[in-house]
Amino acid sequence: MWLILLSGCAGKSTNTASKSTSSSATTTATTDPPPEPGAERLQFKMGPISIAPGQNAIQYSGKSVPKPDVDGWIVRIAPNLRRADGSVPAVDVIHLHHGVWLNESRKDNTAAVPERFFAAGEEKTIMQLPQGFGYQYNASDKWLINYMIHDLTPIPDQVFITYDIDFIPATSPAAQGIREAKPAWLDVQNGSVYPVFDALRGSGVNGVFTYPDDVPNAYGDGKPLNQWVVPSDEVLVSTAGHLHPGGLHDDLDVQRGGDSAHLFSSEAHYFEPAGAVSWDVAMTNTAPDWRVSLHAGDVLSVHTSYDTSTTSWYESMGIMVVWFADGTDGNNPFTTPVDQPGLLNHGHLPENDNHGGAPNALPDPGSLPSGPPASQVNIQDFTYGAGDYSEGPADIPTVAPGGTITFDNLDAPTGVGIWHTITACSAPCNGSTGIAYPRADAPVQFDSGQLGAAGPPTSGELTWTTPATLAPGTYSYFCRVHPFMRGAFRVVTSG
Repeated sequence: MWLILLSGCAGKSTNTASKSTSSSATTTATTDPPPEPGAERLQFKMGPISIAPGQNAIQYSGKSVPKPDVDGWIVRIAPNLRRADGSVPAVDVIHLHHGVWLNESRKDNTAAVPERFFAAGEEKTIMQLPQGFGYQYNASDKWLINYMIHDLTPIPDQVFITYDIDFIPATSPAAQGIREAKPAWLDVQNGSVYPVFDALRGSGVNGVFTYPDDVPNAYGDGKPLNQWVVPSDEVLVSTAGHLHPGGLHDDLDVQRGGDSAHLFSSEAHYFEPAGAVSWDVAMTNTAPDWRVSLHAGDVLSVHTSYDTSTTSWYESMGIMVVWFADGTDGNNPFTTPVDQPGLLNHGHLPENDNHGGAPNALPDPGSLPSGPPASQVNIQDFTYGAGDYSEGPADIPTVAPGGTITFDNLDAPTGVGIWHTITACSAPCNGSTGIAYPRADAPVQFDSGQLGAAGPPTSGELTWTTPATLAPGTYSYFCRVHPFMRGAFRVVTSG
């Protein structure tokens, strides 16, 4: 799951921006480099896209995706999400959770779907091919966008998915001699309807969980989903990784017979002061001179690692788009080390400035009075009903040891669906909301999944019941989809 879009060389609109609960950023922290010689930078946008309050749905662009008008070569794509006035919304307010560009005129190398040639998420990775290489584009190509825009607030919004594309027209002298670069999509859950996994706190080795390595029989008796068999002699020219908060790196490996070699580690560089816990991150790309020669039958595989020392990470991903060209003019990875340090994709982005976690923003649920016993809590209008302390003190519903409380998401059937989770967070879980807070860091873990009956990315259920094994105490939780929502319940002995 991923995306991003275009519109023919359109300038920025001057329409009034939608209401937001936080400030917007209007510039990036780094200056974009100029296009390579012979390339022109085209600005595209798709929209406006009306966003329902609290939306987190998977959607499609339809058949009419704006794109360049002439044949040529794409050498760079830089994604973003903007309002009508051109401002970039704060990531803790609304963001492009995932986006994938698909070319329906070509077949994908690694799955029975249209060719997936670009992907982006909250990390806003930029695709940059080495000079002399390009993604061949035909004006007749049919593009489709699969996207997931996440509104973390109860306020509706309107946005455009945008990107700048560096483009060399086929008629330009600079197009002479360009080598075609082709994309191969590597994903630890490639082909899955919702390609995610959970990395639970304490799992893995020494606080690092690697998928699929640390999951016995991760793919059952089927073919490993994280692999791609190279169809002919090729040279790899570029790659970068995608992962979610908590992710540390994506690794690309190759196997030939009984031999294996490590090709590249796309490292997550966190600008986030709290460490690997937020969207304030940039991935590393391969260097412009990175070349790896592979033969037909070689098997590429992707692996992704997450920091599970303090926090659980639900619905995580690990993806690398690998670009290759015909030929053998690269280094042999079985005789020459090719795993060079990568280049940072971009700097800190100002839309990630609200880190959250300011203390005592909300009441301490441990100090709030116990309410009557409860067997059900209704979630409605972005509140947890009984035990919700996101707007001030509240009585905490109670349950006896061995008992349970069932949560019912009454928001889910409305509109595109407002999906909520009940996710354990470390007490008192009362800091201010931001991109790094709250987190699923409770010593006793539980998580409902996204409550909704519509299928992925929901759990397929509207209700969830707390574990019956919880010891006496107060348990704080939050919504991973709308983290300003906080609630608690209390397990109490009789009397």
